[in-house]
Amino acid sequence: MIEIGKMQKLQVIRKSGSGAHLVDDILLPINELPGNLEIGDTIEVFVYKNGEDKTLATVRKPKLTIGELGFLKVVEITNFGAFLDWGMPKDLLLPLKEQVGVIREGEFCLVGLYINNNNKVCASMRIYNLLSNDSPYQEKDRVNGTIYSINEEIGAFVAVDDTYHGLIHKNQLYGNYAVGDQIELRVKKVRADGKLELSFRDKAYNEIEGDARKILERLKSGGGTLLINDDSSPDYIKTELNMSKRAFKRAVGRLLKEGAIEITEEGIKSMW
Repeated sequence: MIEIGKMQKLQVIRKSGSGAHLVDDILLPINELPGNLEIGDTIEVFVYKNGEDKTLATVRKPKLTIGELGFLKVVEITNFGAFLDWGMPKDLLLPLKEQVGVIREGEFCLVGLYINNNNKVCASMRIYNLLSNDSPYQEKDRVNGTIYSINEEIGAFVAVDDTYHGLIHKNQLYGNYAVGDQIELRVKKVRADGKLELSFRDKAYNEIEGDARKILERLKSGGGTLLINDDSSPDYIKTELNMSKRAFKRAVGRLLKEGAIEITEEGIKSMW
């Protein structure tokens, strides 16, 4: 079966003044023919549709094929899309509806390929369905990734190694970030479905100061739990932590925002 947008090995069924005709009469133009190619030989080619809707083959291998992700340079911006350099004579269209964030000429964007309604290869920055859940990473690992989408209600979606699903929850998203930013992160959790929950924060305790750090140290020495919560009396909190209840609540709020703890019915549980 012929697959547009992919490298494949096809057999030469005849030759003409135009070039070599492969299976399904796909033309490999004469200017691309190896000198020793004969009828019956097989040759590895990339199959695509040209501007005249003809199915052609080329021995050139583009920078991306269907099923792959990668960074391509924006070489031109038009009112209907952007064109990307993918290593072929004709640049690759990134349609306006497939763009995410701001596209600038001369910059690179992370894209995958798809076949449009006209059976032509196009680029898309909407890569969620192209990412894998089968990453080699575990909790606490450091990873690198690219932000490919931001949802204010959910957080930032990250392509880890430009291959795997990752998410920075909105309560872990600090600072100003944009689609296309390449960042280093920590794996906070590997979900049951294999997707990665990520954080900017290291687990180093020296990132937390003052009363919040004091609570973390007590959690560490207490096996990860602390039997104090909002219902605890000010005197009890003062005795156990040497801080006011107001300071305790402020420190707990900071740790919750950092994703360092969770509140249980009994008290506080460390997530680090």
